[in-house]
Amino acid sequence: MTGGDVALGWRLDDFDPGRPSPARVYDYWLGGKHNFAVDRKLATDAVAFWPELPQVMRVNRAFLQRAVRFLVSAGIRQFLDLGSGIPTRGNVHEVAQEADPEARVVYVDLDPVAVTHSRALLAGNESAIVVQADLRDPGSLLDSSMLHSVLDLNEPVAVVMMALLHFVPDSEDPAKIVAGYRDALAPGSYLALSHGCSEGCEELAGKLEELYHRAGTPFTLRSRAAVAEFFDGFELVEPGLAPPPVWRPDGGEGFDERKPFPGIGGVGRLLGS
Repeated sequence: MTGGDVALGWRLDDFDPGRPSPARVYDYWLGGKHNFAVDRKLATDAVAFWPELPQVMRVNRAFLQRAVRFLVSAGIRQFLDLGSGIPTRGNVHEVAQEADPEARVVYVDLDPVAVTHSRALLAGNESAIVVQADLRDPGSLLDSSMLHSVLDLNEPVAVVMMALLHFVPDSEDPAKIVAGYRDALAPGSYLALSHGCSEGCEELAGKLEELYHRAGTPFTLRSRAAVAEFFDGFELVEPGLAPPPVWRPDGGEGFDERKPFPGIGGVGRLLGS
C-alpha cells in the first residue's frame, strides 16, 4: 500500500472500475459526484423498481448524525467509523467536533475512492484520519499504529457501523466480526449500527438483493432478530432497535411512516460499564 496506508497484513481487493462499489453507489444516491458509470447504473436500476431508495439513504444518514450527537452527549469523544464510505455533508467528525472540537475520529474503508476523498477532506485535521483497511479483520486493524495515533482504546470509543454489515455474508460470520471489536472496547464504549431489513417489504428487498448479486456485490438483508444479535454484549438505549426515521427523531426525517422502511438501527452501551 502507498500514500500513508498502514500495512495491516492482508491483501486489499484490487480496484476494479468495472465493478460497482457500495460506497460509490451510496454516494450517488446521496447526490455525490464521486462515482462511476457502473455505480450509477446499479443505483438507477434499483430506483427504477424502488423509487424511495435515495430518500432511504438520506434518512439513514440523518440517523447517523443523530446517533453521533447522542453519543457526544453521553460523553463519547472517540469514534471508530467502519465502512465510512465517501465523505458527504454531516460526517462523523463534523458532527462530533461541532459539539466538542477535541473529539477524535478514525474512518476505515477499503474502497480507494472513498479513502482518497476522505483524506482530502481531512487534510489539516489532526484529530481525524482515514485508514484503508479490511474491517473484517478486527485484530489487525485494532493493532495498527495509525489507529493508535488517534484513538486510545483504554478509554471509551463508539464503534459506528452504518449500512455496513448487510455487505458481509453469513459465511463470513458478521456477528463474530462485531464481537472482535466489542471485546477490545473499554468500559463506557458504545456500538451504533444500522442494517438493511426486509420485514414489511420482502418483494422489493428480494429484487434489491438479486440486483446486487448480479453486479458481483453480495447484499444480505436480515431480520430484526438477526440484527439484534449484533448487539450481544451491549445494552440498547431507548428506543432500542427501530427503523432509523423513528429513532429519536428531530422532525427532519421527511419519510412517510405509513410506508415500510427497509432498515433498522440502534445504539448500545457496552454491558458491565
